[in-house]
Amino acid sequence: MKRSDLLLVFIRSLSIQASFNFWRMQNLGFAFTMLPLIRREAGDRKRFSQSLVRHLQMFNTQPYLSAPIIGSVLTIEEQGGAIEADHLKVALMGPYAGIGDAFFWGALRSFASVGASILALSGVLLAPLLYLLLYNPPHLWVRLRGFWEGYKMGKSGIDFIRGLDLPGVAGRIRLATLVLIGILTAVAAEAFHQKLFFPSEIWVKAVAVALIVLCFLSIRGGISSIKILYGITFLCMVLSVCYG
Repeated sequence: MKRSDLLLVFIRSLSIQASFNFWRMQNLGFAFTMLPLIRREAGDRKRFSQSLVRHLQMFNTQPYLSAPIIGSVLTIEEQGGAIEADHLKVALMGPYAGIGDAFFWGALRSFASVGASILALSGVLLAPLLYLLLYNPPHLWVRLRGFWEGYKMGKSGIDFIRGLDLPGVAGRIRLATLVLIGILTAVAAEAFHQKLFFPSEIWVKAVAVALIVLCFLSIRGGISSIKILYGITFLCMVLSVCYG
């Protein structure tokens, strides 16, 4: 395919979640993404219909990791391996869903949310921008680079995702998120200590340390960092209403 056609396919892949349905999940988005190839390869209406129906089968994976799959499917389809491409889709969509959800939504989103919350409680108006800068570049890079590597390498495109070691990176991001949650707790306590009428700053620091320890024990106990963040946010909202 021409590079212009590849760019068009990649841009279409960004909307794979837009038509999510509970019948066949992301199948409409996948077929929409593959349309440039289907139109080019199909010589008549019958072949076009057959290709379209085949790509409308059930497909569901982590949206950000759909592009690497699409890239691999593209090059295999161009080589005439339609059945092989279908098998690759089925084989990769499950593992990629687990890897992608754990990294992007379980680790990176929590890290960006906590970082932005710290700035928000500190009175920085650009806190939402920090969230976008922390969250968007990584997933856009994985999408674009994964798509290109998948197209170049075909079935071996999985080596690119394996080389990223997303589960290992997710573990390190969760540890960094734990540190940020501790900082967030201290910032929140400092922001509310005057309204709570603590007689001494010692009590403020004691409460902050206690909350940090509680967050640490919660994560060790298997509670996700995003739930802890929601809990702290709810606590801050309650304190704001009660003492505002």
